[in-house]
Amino acid sequence: MLTRRALLGSAAAALWSKDKTVIRFFGVSGYEIVNSRGQRILIDPFLDENPGCPVKSAQLGRVDLILVTHAAFDHLGDTEAIARRTGAPVVCGGDTRAYLLAKGIPGSQVRATIWGVAVEVAGIRVQPVECHHASNITLPNGSIASAPPLAFVVHVSDNLRFYHHGDTGLFSDMKLIAELHRPNVGAVGVALPGEIMHRFAGAGKMVTGEMTPREAVMATEWLGLETVLPCHYIDPKSAHVLEFARLMPGRKARVVILGPGDTHTA
Repeated sequence: MLTRRALLGSAAAALWSKDKTVIRFFGVSGYEIVNSRGQRILIDPFLDENPGCPVKSAQLGRVDLILVTHAAFDHLGDTEAIARRTGAPVVCGGDTRAYLLAKGIPGSQVRATIWGVAVEVAGIRVQPVECHHASNITLPNGSIASAPPLAFVVHVSDNLRFYHHGDTGLFSDMKLIAELHRPNVGAVGVALPGEIMHRFAGAGKMVTGEMTPREAVMATEWLGLETVLPCHYIDPKSAHVLEFARLMPGRKARVVILGPGDTHTA
């Protein structure tokens, strides 16, 4: 298990190395990846309304690329504000693109894609892959846009291919993703972020996230990950996170449990 270290604001810059990649967890499924060239990649930047995140969107300095897996509020997050302030390009699904354009983000700044259609933006190759979930958003005119949700394999460096789950449920073709795209470090959902569940109104209550801890262990193995960063939580000591950690010993992948603001160096 990696020793946890909290970094706030732009302090992650202090850890930049031409030989290393620094991955910072924001909570839920939000990440900042600083590659060996010093480029900053944000994935699902849910910061300002995230009760566990120690970083606010206005504190982020340079941003080279924003990836959005789907249009849920806790994944789309502060994409609009960050893209507007920094001019960073956004890779996303068609519904998120429609929303950003309706909010005034230039079309030249947004690249919509779909499973299988790899893109290269800011010199970074991004491979969208299958995701078993849903994505829709209400546009400013009241209409609803919907598109397939995305998971990503991000080619961070020659030796690091980062998988982001995009809230997927378990499916057996994760084995095909492993064969085709060979992710070696990945973020896999294991829990429910209880601190924000009041925002998902409805009868009864949700009992599990998109994957149970046991299913997340299977996903980790099917994807062939060497290092797994469990996610889709705010509290790293929540019951589902601890259950995932209990089930993992003896498996191939190394487990790195991060709290919001913590980093992992790869």
